[in-house]
Amino acid sequence: MSDTSQTKVTLLAGGVGGAKMAEGLAALPDVALSVIGNVADDDSFHGLWVSPDIDTLTYSLADVIDRQQGWGVADEGHRALETLKTLGADTWMSLGDRDFGLHIYRTQRRLKGDRPSDITRDVVRAFGVSAEILLPTDDQVQTRVRTDAGWLSFQEYFVRERCAPDVRELSFDGITQAKPTPEALAAITSADLIVIAPSNPLVSIAPILSIPGIGEAVQSARAPKVAVSPFIAGKVVKGPADRMMAALGERADAVGVAQRYRDVVDALFIDHVDAALAPEIQTTGPTPICSAILMRDLKDKTRTAREIVDFHHDHARKGAAA
Repeated sequence: MSDTSQTKVTLLAGGVGGAKMAEGLAALPDVALSVIGNVADDDSFHGLWVSPDIDTLTYSLADVIDRQQGWGVADEGHRALETLKTLGADTWMSLGDRDFGLHIYRTQRRLKGDRPSDITRDVVRAFGVSAEILLPTDDQVQTRVRTDAGWLSFQEYFVRERCAPDVRELSFDGITQAKPTPEALAAITSADLIVIAPSNPLVSIAPILSIPGIGEAVQSARAPKVAVSPFIAGKVVKGPADRMMAALGERADAVGVAQRYRDVVDALFIDHVDAALAPEIQTTGPTPICSAILMRDLKDKTRTAREIVDFHHDHARKGAAA
């Protein structure tokens, strides 16, 4: 339970950018952090249920992440994968030996009928993470990517094909039937501040906001909402968001992000190099806030998180004084 002096921050996050933002916010002693992670990248490999974004959040906040590649566990081996390859199995999805342990545990619990949110809570606690990592839904939702060669699962597109095919369409299988978790809804409605991480707007954040009840809860929440742009000078630090948005006819820059979130957020943090885009962003809807948003290390992550929380406090004080 958080101290009353702490700011309750709910972060919507996916991918490496989401994990970086989570680390920065978790490092602030005056923040009680809840992270709603993307589950639409989840898939089954070798009979095991893998949750890449949830695991990246967990490994990052537990400080066991492979910092060089941004995912997986540090000091990892791949002997299980080597054995599978020897046996003729498809091994394009790189899963390390320690990573396999988590997937085995998760799958065993799921086969017993345990609730995915409960499994995630127990994993997070076992890894010593103090922040809450919440699932937006306990139902199965999976991103599909249509290319000129047909439909692919997200992991086929992202890992096997290395994001090479042009994206023609996106679909979130199971999304209309999915129900939001009570934990995610509670984190949204009780938040003092809601933050959208610099994650891919199309395949990390959209699957969260598109779950029936989640987007509506964010929009109606009394807490101010802030997003951080994943774009700096029209390029993403990591991932295919720029190519995907351009292929789907959207602007692949901070303005495109503002257009995506115009009905959701009150303010958008953009990098200083994108300051010239501020007037257009302001016209779109969100208030642009120029900052140094590149998060290379924990110092950068904490600084960015501090600026976001301080912006919220300043905004609250001005509102109280009005």
